[in-house]
Amino acid sequence: MEVDDMVENTSDDLKGKAQEGMTAPVTSAPDRLTQADRSTRTRNALLEATARGLSRHGYRNLVLERVASEAGYTRGALYHLFADKEELTLAVVHWVGETWYDEVGHLFVDEPDPVEALLAVARESAIYSRRDVARVLINLRAEFDGRDHPIGAAVNQTVRRVVDDCARLIIAGRQAGKIPPGPPPAALALAYWGAIEGVAVSLAGQEPYDVVLAEQAARGILDLT
Repeated sequence: MEVDDMVENTSDDLKGKAQEGMTAPVTSAPDRLTQADRSTRTRNALLEATARGLSRHGYRNLVLERVASEAGYTRGALYHLFADKEELTLAVVHWVGETWYDEVGHLFVDEPDPVEALLAVARESAIYSRRDVARVLINLRAEFDGRDHPIGAAVNQTVRRVVDDCARLIIAGRQAGKIPPGPPPAALALAYWGAIEGVAVSLAGQEPYDVVLAEQAARGILDLT
């Protein structure tokens, strides 16, 4: 029997039920996930679990079986996407860097005033550091310091990107007369980021002091009155 004939022969109440039944499959999004969607979801879950593991245990003590289990997948699913622990960790370094820029680093561009941008980055970095993943780069940088290793190089590149953006804003702030003369912009940017990172991570979760003191640290380093 055709659907039209069925609808014509039912009451208004049954029509509504029939129509609901016919439209219900449209809303069942999980059944319509493509293979690419499922792969992306798996990848993101594994990256997040790995970031937590690196924050808590470091690279040396990172166990892939535990990572896969915490993400809700098998070790085989992990190795389907990543060849080994090094490749997985490199992906996490990139992921953390892009996540930070999505949530905090966009202020380098979106906030037109260079001083306000630097202060806003300090505050938002403190908020970002309330999560476990904030310790990934710090832990890896300490673990691979002085070693010629792809992971150490990736971490340094990620941090260098942030410091370069800070130095650019410091130069703009000095040109506008809002930041006083002092050390070279590159050195001042390193000091600014080191102070922000140290305060934010050390006071992670201690609201609102993490945000307040991160901004105060930024003001002190930049010599803002």
